[in-house]
Amino acid sequence: MNRSVKIIVPLVLASSLGLLVAGCTSGDPDVSSTGASSSASPSAPDPVASDSPAATDPAEPSATPGPDGASGGGGDLGDGASSDASARCTVDELGIEIADGGGQGGGGAAGSYGVAFIFTNTGDRTCTLQGWPGVSFVGGGNGTQVGASATLDRGTPHDTQDLAPGGETQALVKITQAGNYDPAECQPTATDGFRIYPPGSVRSIFVGASGSSYEACANAAVQQLSTSALAAF
Repeated sequence: MNRSVKIIVPLVLASSLGLLVAGCTSGDPDVSSTGASSSASPSAPDPVASDSPAATDPAEPSATPGPDGASGGGGDLGDGASSDASARCTVDELGIEIADGGGQGGGGAAGSYGVAFIFTNTGDRTCTLQGWPGVSFVGGGNGTQVGASATLDRGTPHDTQDLAPGGETQALVKITQAGNYDPAECQPTATDGFRIYPPGSVRSIFVGASGSSYEACANAAVQQLSTSALAAF
């Protein structure tokens, strides 16, 4: 599926950025492929589902939490979240893809860029999403987390998004390129794409992506990713 670019955050010098990081919970082995970009990596993890965070795959790496400890599996619903969890969009009702042009084709030059992740309601009912998704790089052909996951940009609004069937919302993920760091510190590593946890979910969706723009720092002390809350566009 080809998309026009939704929103791409302009390049900014890394010297103007804080280095950010967050974590995905360790109890969720679900890594399901959806969206046009999920075909970008031939080594994408096979789909494995888990409805309970207690169902742990021994091969699943432990979480790498961020400084605030809030961006693991399920991200963060934020204040004012609906108490009716049954209204939330589930992984089975969502597709996630990267907007065309989102970070694709870039090199390892110093700086940062933004990638728009588009969440689409593929179900047959209206459902809701609110808050910040959990986001991390994965690689190794088996869904292993690479480096630290995204911290949450709490300065962004986090209003409830009501998605009718076919409806869309987006989260903007800012990525500081691996080439901005000393290689000995960063430990640059190729990735297969991203693991995305919708807010409030203990299950995730794999979104494939490849190329030097999506090179990760394997050193979890490097804070490379930051995500906005879900918002209309």
